[in-house]
Formats: sequence, structure tokens, C-alpha cells
Amino acid sequence: MITTETSPSQYSVMSWFVRLFLLLCCTKCSLSWVYERTRGQVWPLPRFVSYQKTLNYINPVKFTFKVTNNTCPILDEAVKRYTDVIKKMLPRNHHQWQGCPDFSSLQEVLVTLTEPCEDWPNLHMDEHYEVHVNRPDYDNLTIVSSSSVWGLLRGLESFSQLVTPATDAAGCLVLNSTDILDYPRFKHRGLLLDTSRHYLPVPVILNILAAMEMNKMNVFHWHIVDDESFPYQSITYPSLSDKGAYDSKHLIYTQDNVKNIIEYARLRGIRVIPEFDSPGHTRAWGGGANKLLTACFTNGSFNGEFGPVDPSRSQNFKFVRTLLEEVKSVFPDKYIHVGGDEVQFGFQCWMSNPTVTQFMKDNNITSPENLEGYYMNQVLDMVYNINASAIVWEEVFKHGDPLHNDTVIQIWSSNRTEMLKEVTKEGMYALLSQGWYLDHISDQWQDFYKIDPTDFDGTEKQYQLVLGGEACMWGEMVDETNIVPRIWPRASAVAERLWSQKAVDKTAPAPRLNEHVCRMRRRGVAAQPANGPGFCP
Repeated sequence: MITTETSPSQYSVMSWFVRLFLLLCCTKCSLSWVYERTRGQVWPLPRFVSYQKTLNYINPVKFTFKVTNNTCPILDEAVKRYTDVIKKMLPRNHHQWQGCPDFSSLQEVLVTLTEPCEDWPNLHMDEHYEVHVNRPDYDNLTIVSSSSVWGLLRGLESFSQLVTPATDAAGCLVLNSTDILDYPRFKHRGLLLDTSRHYLPVPVILNILAAMEMNKMNVFHWHIVDDESFPYQSITYPSLSDKGAYDSKHLIYTQDNVKNIIEYARLRGIRVIPEFDSPGHTRAWGGGANKLLTACFTNGSFNGEFGPVDPSRSQNFKFVRTLLEEVKSVFPDKYIHVGGDEVQFGFQCWMSNPTVTQFMKDNNITSPENLEGYYMNQVLDMVYNINASAIVWEEVFKHGDPLHNDTVIQIWSSNRTEMLKEVTKEGMYALLSQGWYLDHISDQWQDFYKIDPTDFDGTEKQYQLVLGGEACMWGEMVDETNIVPRIWPRASAVAERLWSQKAVDKTAPAPRLNEHVCRMRRRGVAAQPANGPGFCP
């Protein structure tokens, strides 16, 4: 097959008139002001794709997917979802539905799952798939196939992106005859969402998850609590949200909310990994957990401030263990993110507290960094004792804490090439976020293509330890009014970087991204413009 960027489908004549009109209206304008967009090209760029010139028309009224082999509720729901996507590509009350000719029409797509379904997406899930549209050696059938239900989800998304409204046949949809063989470059393609700095309503989270499916991202890293608020309504410790949420009745995530979010993600092949960051970033925990936080002293007296979790109290470790046990019971994924970052901001508080410093002397702990290591070692043991695995921020690795082999180190602040090299040299899994912070609004999608998780001097074995990466949407300056356009389409670039071949940055993705923005908008995701002036039909 041939990897290509150019579809034979042509731009509509109207789009050229619009561009000409904009040019004539401004003598200082140039045609480059109005960016082109592709028609019917897939995002992220598939591994192998070949477009032919043959056009296939679809009458949305008659169109169906037909499951031909194994099935399960995940696949059944996906077929309904993508049938709806196809049928809604033209206005609901289009007056020329019957104008779509039956000749050369494509009305049925075979969906073939060759192995039984899995119930839960996981780190090692298979996302390979194939799409063949009107292929002669398949008796001119159109097939979406995979050995995995997760692969079929990705394949159905790709098929839906091939389809566009026809410009030469009213009431029709159209797609080129196409062959795709595709699979992701990295296993972990995530989006971190911070719901502590601003509470995000559940429908907003579901909308972001729907967009993640469109971008083939497969990990929702839920940074659910932090210093500012504790909106997670714990079964075991309800006082945490009672005292720590912005509003304990309305701005919380109930157990039903969490269950619905996890299920919505599962049906789209998206893992939900919760983050309960400690010992720092825990100020909002303090009101609902007695003596959990370290009391800070000035000149030998309590100054009214509190710092990180107090590691000198054994009761605090029991508290954290019980909370983690609950988290494991609520969130099915094997991994829990336990944080460990930016504790240095609380070192002064630790060192001011006489009980903490005495504890350090009694246990031969010589520095606050070593005290943090002591705390994280206890927490990591808890994680593994409840049959889970841990993700931590890079500080935990940098402080030399002994880690289990399947601990994942998330790199966010250091020189990424050096940290990737060091982490993988020690045989640890690595995850990259440095350079993909969506709250840095000066960073545009083009900047994200300059970053690659394997841009370091290492061996093939080291490269295999790089699981992928995450775009991070920290919540200080976003809420439900602006978070979706702040994420998309910039996170789409990270998604393509993690799915497609490394050389994708050489393939001029701007026209495809313009089309993808319009596609996301058509499906209800308020993505912002990617490349300046233009329009979505």
C-alpha cells in the first residue's frame, strides 16, 4: 500500500468562490490567508493508506453496518454510534434524500471481529485494524476488520472519517475506494484533565471523551483532586468532599458520576486512570482528614499554615492505604497515579515541625528529599499490595526511591531527552508530557510535532520502555466555558504524534487538521480554528 496525503476527492466549487471573495474584499490579503482542507482523510494519519479515484456513494437512509462474526455489547454500541454519525452527516430534514442514486452505491459495511471481545481496555490492548472500501479481491465489499474489539473501534472511527457529503449528488454521502492497514506507534496516548482547580460538569467530561475517541486517544488521566478542591465523593471518607469540595452538594463527582464516566470511556476503548497526588498537593484533603497534613511552625510556634501529608504519623499511612483500596475498587484500570511531584514546596514546613524532625532523627532520615522517599516507598508498597501498579511524576525517580519494575515515570519538567534516557536505562517505563502542556497557550499544535518520545540516544530495548505520552490540560485558567476549545485541536497534534509514524511531521498536516476541526464541530465538539481564517461548510 501507499502512504499518501492527497485524496482524489475535489474541493467544492463554492469553497473556491469563498476564497476568491475574501481575497477581493481585502487588497492586502493573500490566498494563503484562507487555508485549504482535505476531504475524507483520516486523523491520525494511518500507518498505511491508499486512496483510489473510484467514488462510492452512500444514501444515509439505507446505510447499515453488518456484524459478521463475534460481537459483544461494546461492539453493538459502537455500531449504533457510528450508524448515527453517518446518518447525521446531512441535515435531518434534507429535502433531497431520495435524490441519492442507487447505482454505484455503498449501503452496507461488513464489521468483522475475528476473536472474542475483551471487557476492559488495558495497557496492552490490540488496536490493529483494516478498512477496505469496495475492494475487488473482497468481491467489491467494504469491510472493517480486526482481531480485537479495540481495533474495531479505531477502524469504525477511521471509516466514518472517510465519509463526507457529496458535492455532485444531492442527498448523498461519498467516499473514495480506500485501503487502510493501521495500528498505533505507542500504547499509551493520553489526555490529563484537571478537575480540581475548576470543577468540570460531567457532560463536559463526556464531550472531551467523545473527542478523544475521534482522535484515537486511549487514556483519560483524571487529575481529580488537588490543593484547591477535593470533588471526589469518597465512600469511605465522605468528609473529604464535604469539607474539601467547592460545593459539597453540587460540585462533586458522586460514585454514580464516576461509574458513568468510566463506562462511557470503556465503550470507546479509553482507560480511566485516576490521580490522587500526595504527599504534596493535598491542602484540600486537610479539612476532612484530622491531622493528615503537617502543621507548619515559625520560631517554634504553629503559624496557622499546613504543608504536605505528615509522614511522622502512622495513622496517616492507614488513611492513605484505605483511600487507595477504595480507589482500586472504583477504578478498574490496573494503574493508579499516586503523584509525588513538587513536594519541595513543603520541605520548609516539614523541617519546621519538631515532631517531623524528631521522626527523621529516630529513623536516620537525613534530608527532606529522603523523607519524601520514605513516604513514597510506603505508598508504592500499598499500591502493589492491593494488586495495582503505579504511575508517578519524575521527582520520585530523581530522588532515587526504589521502584517496582512496572512503575511508570511521567516526565514533565526536566530535560526530556536526558530524563527519558535515564529512566529507560534503569529499566523503567517512561511516559512523556514535557512540552505537551495545553495550559501553555503560546504553544501551538505545530510546536507539538517537534517533540517525540524517542528523541534520545538509547538502545532498542530502551525505546521499547517508552509507553507513549500525554497532553496535559491543567485547570487554573479553564472551566466549562473554555476548556474544550483550549484542548482541541491542539491535543489532536499530540494524538497524531503518538499514533502515527515518526515522520508524520514531514507530511504537512495543516489541511487535514482543518478538516478534522470541522469534523469535530459537526459532531458536537467545539474545537477552535487550527490555522487562521477559513470556514466549515
